Amino acid sequence: MRAALVCVGMGTAAAGATPVDPLPSWNEGDAKTAILQFVSRVTAQGGRDFVPQDERIAVFDNDGTLWSEQPYYFQLAFALDRLGKIAAEKPELARTEPFKTALSGDRAAMAKLDQHDLLKIVAATHAGMSVAQFEREVRDWIGTARHAPSGRRYAEMVFQPMLELLVYLRSKDFKTYIVSGGGIDFMRPWTQAVYGIPPEQVIGSSVKTRFVSDPDGVRLEKLPEIDFIDDGPGKPVGIQRHIGRRPIFAAGNSDGDLQMLQWTTAGRPATFAMIVHHTDAGREWAYDRKSSVGRLDKALDLAPVQGWTLVDMKKDWAVVYPSPQASRNLVVPDEERKQ
Repeated sequence: MRAALVCVGMGTAAAGATPVDPLPSWNEGDAKTAILQFVSRVTAQGGRDFVPQDERIAVFDNDGTLWSEQPYYFQLAFALDRLGKIAAEKPELARTEPFKTALSGDRAAMAKLDQHDLLKIVAATHAGMSVAQFEREVRDWIGTARHAPSGRRYAEMVFQPMLELLVYLRSKDFKTYIVSGGGIDFMRPWTQAVYGIPPEQVIGSSVKTRFVSDPDGVRLEKLPEIDFIDDGPGKPVGIQRHIGRRPIFAAGNSDGDLQMLQWTTAGRPATFAMIVHHTDAGREWAYDRKSSVGRLDKALDLAPVQGWTLVDMKKDWAVVYPSPQASRNLVVPDEERKQ
């Protein structure tokens, strides 16, 4: 897949010319300055805080950090498309939780479903499906489904300032990873096209999978059992399991990212943690302590104490989403979905 084409280049400005701004969608302020200064410090050869290239690990939550997550997690919308069909064949599902709530249409109740509930729904609705089949279903959905409140395709609801940050870090030889409570197999089919992050650099929650060999061939088949929840304290565990290095840069937006931020900043002296604070009800949503989705409470209190950078979406971002023209490059094209 090709990487998203919405981010600015990182070329060096000609002598005497104004330097290229690597984060043009970020307003000037403390958050942008903190990011630029940190990257400068850890990449300055011979500097006190210099970090070798192979240790420049940056981890990003996905829901609410790289794309929107309201009124409920986007993966739930994906699972609901299939759940309706499965429930027609298995009406007993509609009488048990979390399926009953998911099928209710009650957005307030659906917003209270957590990552464990979400993964349970995915496990039940996709059990027996091969991983390859699941990937095809995800690609078809991400390229066509639309977010009910906004009418946008889900891949268009990524944050332009965060896309620029990903590109900027990679230009400075950081390796960027997604560490999300969302399903790993849900994210991997499209993260390279949308974020420029390949599937092997995606860490997420998972259901159990088994190898099958029969007259139809060999395949990996999804089972109706939860394997790992990559949320809260599970995030540092997932980082160690998949990466084997402690990050020096971490970005999240909720209490589900708290332990990842703590783990990152408890390492070497030169580290950076940031929290995307949703404060813009006009361009996106405004929520924190009382939200069922992406609740930000404990981490909000700890941020100033720990020296973490709090990104105020309304104040710090000049734009939230990519332009309509740029957004078209974020959806996996038909010809790529056939490969």
